[in-house]
Amino acid sequence: MHEALEALRSRGEPVRLSELVVRGARERLRELDEKRDLDNCNRELRGQLVEQLHTGDGLDADAAYEVREHGWSH
Repeated sequence: MHEALEALRSRGEPVRLSELVVRGARERLRELDEKRDLDNCNRELRGQLVEQLHTGDGLDADAAYEVREHGWSH
């Protein structure tokens, strides 16, 4: 923390801890929101995959067999 504050001071920036705390909290909230959004997206995609596996809709059986027999490659 000392190094980060000194870097600001060395550039002549006044250090207002209240402003830095607010900025840090906002950044952390943004990170948490991004993680939540990614988790929600992944959950939705898993649900779609489960539904496709259950119903067979939208699946390419030949491709699935190929992957099962020969592995996945790009």
